[in-house]
Amino acid sequence: MALFSSSFSNSKKDTRTVGRGLQSIFLIIFTLLMTTGIGVRLAYLQIVEGPKLRQRAESNRIRMIPKLPERGNIFDRNGKLLASTRYPHSVYLLPMAHTKPSWSIVGSRLEKILHISPEEMEKKLEEAGPNSSSLIRVARDLNEVQITALKEYESELPEVEINTEAVRYYPHGKALAHVLGYTRELTPDQLKARKDEGYRLGDVIGQMGIEKAYEKTLRGEWGGKQVEVDGTGKFIRVIGEQQAKSGTDLHLTLDLEVQKAADKALGKLQGAVVAIDPNNGAVLAMASHPTFDPNIFSKQKLSQEDWQSVQGKNHPLVNRVLSAFPPASTFKIITTTSGLESGKFSPDTVLQTFGSLTIGGVTFGEWNHAGFGPLGFPRAIAMSSDTFFYQVGRKVGGPTLIKWSREYGFGQKTGIEFANEESRGLVPDEIWKQKVFKMPWTIGDTINMSIGQGALQVTPLQAVIMFSVPANGGYRVKPHLLKDHEEAKSWRESLDMKPSTIKVLRDGLRKVVTEGTGKLLNVPSIPPTSGKSGTAEAGVGRPNHTWFGAYAPSNKPEIAVVAFGENSGGHGGTDCGPMVLQVLEAYFQHKYPGKYLKSQSEKSSVVTPGD
Repeated sequence: MALFSSSFSNSKKDTRTVGRGLQSIFLIIFTLLMTTGIGVRLAYLQIVEGPKLRQRAESNRIRMIPKLPERGNIFDRNGKLLASTRYPHSVYLLPMAHTKPSWSIVGSRLEKILHISPEEMEKKLEEAGPNSSSLIRVARDLNEVQITALKEYESELPEVEINTEAVRYYPHGKALAHVLGYTRELTPDQLKARKDEGYRLGDVIGQMGIEKAYEKTLRGEWGGKQVEVDGTGKFIRVIGEQQAKSGTDLHLTLDLEVQKAADKALGKLQGAVVAIDPNNGAVLAMASHPTFDPNIFSKQKLSQEDWQSVQGKNHPLVNRVLSAFPPASTFKIITTTSGLESGKFSPDTVLQTFGSLTIGGVTFGEWNHAGFGPLGFPRAIAMSSDTFFYQVGRKVGGPTLIKWSREYGFGQKTGIEFANEESRGLVPDEIWKQKVFKMPWTIGDTINMSIGQGALQVTPLQAVIMFSVPANGGYRVKPHLLKDHEEAKSWRESLDMKPSTIKVLRDGLRKVVTEGTGKLLNVPSIPPTSGKSGTAEAGVGRPNHTWFGAYAPSNKPEIAVVAFGENSGGHGGTDCGPMVLQVLEAYFQHKYPGKYLKSQSEKSSVVTPGD
């Protein structure tokens, strides 16, 4: 019995080794670590990486079809349309769908239909990035033949879509090119600089003029459709839609009829015409030649002919209204102001004029080479006597001429909306001459400045502001293009001139038209007008620049106009006087129908030689 028991006990002896000692503890810890790791990973994927993964998943089934906002319209002061929108057909591609294997077929077919190289289209897709879920425009302004071809080969062109989009349109073409400017698709550098402002690939932006100055107002906000597609990329349903928000319309101070007249008056002449309300600085017209058609920049790609039209040697894109030139005898307005305001001359002063004057060892001639006998200020302005104003300039001195040049706004920007396009011009002084020529200011510099020559540089816009000072009774106005209802005093600053100075200026400028170099404007097709001509030397071997500025009616001015001919080669009264007349006729005959005789500008034969 004992033996049996012993044998039984030995057979029951526990020989198991698994789970004994530390093994069970290790297994428990290992299991907990694995479970925790998996949990942490799941939490990371859901919480941290969740939005990104969700976006990736949705990008495979959800696509955004963007819709460009409609740019705000632009109107003139009377509500006439100056810039609007048209709706051409454009071609869009989805970057993630056009990988290298499929692109060789799609790209080749699109090249034949759209006449755009595959490399050019590839560049746009690469810029968007392969993971972009938005459609990218590769061509716009499709014609009917191209639309038909794309539909015909639809089976060979997966992920190629045709949509309409809003594109800028300028119904008056070249006539308002420099003042309205143009829009153009963002360059890569512009996109990089403005991405934080909400701009995206394919967006357009104002590149010049009003379009650039009021970009934020005109632009609007993008919209589009979110659509769901299946695994093959076929449309399933529209998930959501956000309407594009149109830009705000602008109403400008421009008068379309006056603007057209200014553009027509320039004809083939290289130069500028600008017209403003002299009481508050509202710009009525701004024309520059040579000009260009802003509609060409709405094309997907400019032709060679298009490029030549904007890159000619005469620089068609330059706005000459905002470019600086020597003002010539129009500056005698400021010389008169300097003389009378200095107290060194009285309104009744009479000076003898000569065929020439020798000052500082240099002989300065009279434009008629004979002189005009004794003259007072009004007649000196009317005859534009150089030797009269040499004497005024010599007596008041360079610093006084410089001071009043700056009071009138020369040598500084006017404050118009085109700050990046506008030249400051130049009012030379002692510091400038020492810096540039390493020479002191001389009496000769003062004499040259007294008749608007030398290094003095003025823009046509600054010149029309100068003419506005006597017109409005002594105020320098700030030019502007956005129409508003503010009182005139909000746009002007008094120069604190004596009433007697204003009277002399107004008398002299009126005599220019009645008996001086501006007789061309002494016609019944416009009200009584005041003005001043100017003929500026442009350098050895180069034709003269010409000027004419005027305002009307003389007793209560409503409009001031300056015309400038760049290297036109004639005289201010004969070259630019007719342009000013055309603009004044357009303004007064349109505003007061039947009050004045029909246009005299085309049949007038009055020719007055001189400055």
